[in-house]
Amino acid sequence: MKIDVAELSDVPELVQLINSAYRGEISKKGWTTEADLLDGVRTHEKNLTELLNDETAVMLKCTNEEGKIIGSVYLKKHKEKLYLGMLTVMPELQGFGIGKKLLQAAEEYAINNNCTAIFMTVISVRNELIAWYERYGYKNTGKKKPFPEGTEFGIPKQPLEMVFLEKELS
Repeated sequence: MKIDVAELSDVPELVQLINSAYRGEISKKGWTTEADLLDGVRTHEKNLTELLNDETAVMLKCTNEEGKIIGSVYLKKHKEKLYLGMLTVMPELQGFGIGKKLLQAAEEYAINNNCTAIFMTVISVRNELIAWYERYGYKNTGKKKPFPEGTEFGIPKQPLEMVFLEKELS
């Protein structure tokens, strides 16, 4: 496995990976699916291209020996903190440490870019995911916000809210 910065040419493969990990039947092969919570797609090429064109943001990709993208994570610098989003691992490869390696790479990126903390938002009912992040030192800040309806994130099947998790870096 190799972790590198994603390029614009990776967008189509990243979109397919991200959508397959979060939505639809294939996402249910992994434990991070949102298919029971949201309809629609998680992202699309226009959205991901805009994210990658932001000079304060980067997407890391994890590739296998054949060069296929099997994981990714979106990172965006906000002053002295780094936002982490869309941590994705191919559903059938979840549970084999790829997510952990991407999380470690994100933390290294944050430290190398003089960030003091990493923060993220997670759907509040994703208890297993929140617990996973907590095992790696992320703490629920108690801060919440409404789920961003009418956006590219999908169509909620129930009322949802987002919680903020954060990890201080040394």
